[in-house]
Amino acid sequence: MTKDLLALAHTALARARHFGASAADALVVDGRSLEVAVRDGAIENLEQSEAIEVGLRVFVGQASAAIATSKIDAAGIDRIAEQAVAMAKAAPPDPYAGIANPNQIAHDWAMPDIAGETLLDAAQLRDMALAAEKSALAVKGVSKSGGAGASSSDRSVALAASNGFSGTYQRTGLSLSATAIAGDGTAMERDYDYSSVIHREDLRSAEDIGSEAGRRVVRRVNPRKVKSQAVPVIYDSRIASSLVGHFLSAIMGSAIARGTSFLREKLGEQVFGENIHIIDDPLRPRGLASKPFDAEGIATKVLPLIEAGVLKSWILDLGSARQLGLQTTGHAARGLAGPPGPSSSNVILSPGSLSLDDMIKSIGTGFYVTELIGHGPNIVTGDYSRGASGFWIENGEVSYPVSEVTLAGKLADMFRNLEPANDLVYRGSINAPSCRLEGMTLGGR
Repeated sequence: MTKDLLALAHTALARARHFGASAADALVVDGRSLEVAVRDGAIENLEQSEAIEVGLRVFVGQASAAIATSKIDAAGIDRIAEQAVAMAKAAPPDPYAGIANPNQIAHDWAMPDIAGETLLDAAQLRDMALAAEKSALAVKGVSKSGGAGASSSDRSVALAASNGFSGTYQRTGLSLSATAIAGDGTAMERDYDYSSVIHREDLRSAEDIGSEAGRRVVRRVNPRKVKSQAVPVIYDSRIASSLVGHFLSAIMGSAIARGTSFLREKLGEQVFGENIHIIDDPLRPRGLASKPFDAEGIATKVLPLIEAGVLKSWILDLGSARQLGLQTTGHAARGLAGPPGPSSSNVILSPGSLSLDDMIKSIGTGFYVTELIGHGPNIVTGDYSRGASGFWIENGEVSYPVSEVTLAGKLADMFRNLEPANDLVYRGSINAPSCRLEGMTLGGR
């Protein structure tokens, strides 16, 4: 199948050159997915998709245009090739745009383990979701189901470019989630649990996911308000990845090139404490964002972002690298109908030495955050403000649930004071253990 996709990509390239493109690249994706949602013991929604699509980006000099189609016969390919060239001729030139030079492209690469079993069928997914929901409802204190869902996907990718690059890979995915509700009326609380993996054997059991969703929500019933104050804060590992996500937004090549990041002058400087190490690993076996090459045909490799607290690299695609006078880090990503841009892959904040329990015990009074609300900080200034809920810590113990709280601070200060626990679990493309932060401002009643 991947050979057929690659042949289709080369056909699109040839037609683009025929219509006058000076350079081009073609991305072909064959994607299949199936998703089942259940509620109260019955299927609530079932969605299935299957399509082969072609994305063609063409250059006429340094002007470019991109277009996509699902009509992959000869007439459909001719149509997008001709239209894309006409659009490029009308577009303004971009001095930083362009495909990779032939000496930059990957000619061989390591293939991470990112392809598992074939798609599960609707009945299998339904049974998994129903089992998760049943386990959530079995937890004492759960009043109703918020639903459960399971999905399976299979995606093959082919990329070819007029610089000589040609490559393919396949990715599969499987996920299962459950949401539980506790309490009644306006006092209802909601929480969830999930698992998302490449291989079925790595998926947590439906019973475990449902039970954990139930246990989490029961703990949240009857939350209290707390007064405004400055206290130590612990971010649960489920949401600590958001802190790393804010850091990533601040070191994206596009933000650095535009001068819209509070870290734009910090390359090579101490940003975190000396105990902090963060890497981007696009070759991690079974990583949810692993890939052998990026969207511009550059071989991927492990990239240290923070070493002993020092900022070591931006995340760059070709365009942002050219604008900054640097080399790409192999982190280009793109959709079918748009140009590439820099994007991270599997990012990992290394764990510390303290357990979460010991970290909580080390705090006299503080806030254990389990949920965040809102869009996040201002990356230009580094100002941080988010709604939050979780649990109050008194005398080193989790005492009672808390809601309707606002956390505020400066990302620069938060990064310098961040202390990771040792409970790192790989859940997604950004992974972090629970983290303690000092000096956060808590806005309450």
